[in-house]
Amino acid sequence: MAYLFTSESVSEGHPDKVADQISDAILDAMLAQDPHSRVACETLVTTGLVTVAGEITTNAYVDVQEVVRETVKKIGYTKAEYQFDYLSCGIINAIHAQSADIAQGVNEGEGLYKEQGAGDQGMMFGYATNESDNFMPITLEISHLLVRILADIRKEGKRMKYLRPDAKSQVTVEYDDKGRPKRIDTIVVSTQHDEFVKGGDAKAEKAMQGQIEKDVKNILIPLVKKQLPVKVQRMFNAQIKYFINPTGKFIIGGPHGDTGLTGRKIIVDTYGGAGAHGGGAFSGKDPSKVDRSAAYAARHIAKNLVAAGVSEKALVQVSYAIGVAEPVSINVNTYGTSKVKLKDGDITLIVEKLFKEKLKPKSIIDRFGLKNPIFSVTAAYGHVGRQAETREIETFYVSVKENNGEKSETRTKAKKKVDFFAWEKLDHVVEIQEAFTIA
Repeated sequence: MAYLFTSESVSEGHPDKVADQISDAILDAMLAQDPHSRVACETLVTTGLVTVAGEITTNAYVDVQEVVRETVKKIGYTKAEYQFDYLSCGIINAIHAQSADIAQGVNEGEGLYKEQGAGDQGMMFGYATNESDNFMPITLEISHLLVRILADIRKEGKRMKYLRPDAKSQVTVEYDDKGRPKRIDTIVVSTQHDEFVKGGDAKAEKAMQGQIEKDVKNILIPLVKKQLPVKVQRMFNAQIKYFINPTGKFIIGGPHGDTGLTGRKIIVDTYGGAGAHGGGAFSGKDPSKVDRSAAYAARHIAKNLVAAGVSEKALVQVSYAIGVAEPVSINVNTYGTSKVKLKDGDITLIVEKLFKEKLKPKSIIDRFGLKNPIFSVTAAYGHVGRQAETREIETFYVSVKENNGEKSETRTKAKKKVDFFAWEKLDHVVEIQEAFTIA
């Protein structure tokens, strides 16, 4: 039977995403100086206040206040009337060192196992589907585009000049009885905005609401459609139900309207409710934390499996024990969409043979270049489903030497080319096709 499925996204100005971006900006600032930094950075944002806490071990020196203010400014909280802005917000820094007990199991050459072990126990998931060109659920793809392009319009400042940073979207799609996307059923957009008329009455508010709805349909939606493949553009029709700022005015928003915390948008960050999630958040964590790095690796496997033609959908689970390098388990679920006449258990055995060694934490970090400062861009609009690309970045690597009990520091400034979203590369398709004898 046909069914409806829904995914949501939030803008970079959503309070939880503000917290995620601050945590990842601090992580990147550390990695830009010391690629071996161990970082677990949590952020709380509320009216006029940012609190940063966590466990960090690094040779880097980072001005946390400056990083926080620059991140908040970049997002768009630049006006005092927002009750949260980069100039006046208070900042509390409660960062301390990582536990030595944890470090001995994660550092290479220490602990019971000499290989670099997983930073924690747990299970991670990666998912892929052939319903979109980037192997992501189309419901989430459109949801991300809605809020990302809305942010672009706000920053451009030429249209919809009333926009403020906080926004949310939600998309419902009807699927046919074979699980293929058929049409868009409902689109929800809620965007923070300036007050149109000071102390406006009900009539003024209604006019304001009408203007926002008109602009979303006539400005935002056409721009979103242009970013989508033709087959998805055809899913837009006159029968779509729109809910634009359904509660009415949305002036109070961002950290003033709702407290934000790192790691509260893990479904937005991944697959929009499709597949599964192990429960571990990503932002603010260095790659020794397999919550993050192994989830990226699982996505990489799932995407390459689907692209290789093994199945139409794939969910890859991997699990770890803290301090142990080799994964405890690997599992592949194709949801009955296998194209290779093998059961999921047999598919899993082949995947395990191909990837088990590559799923050790050090291998994941090396393959995807995860000791580079590449994480700030992941903190809004999804950690997966993005375009793999190479960029030039600037580093300020710090090396510390100890001689007769005295430490000396050397700082080396350099530019280097690094991969962003390397886990999105389709670089194992041929290897998988050979393993599964796919022509």
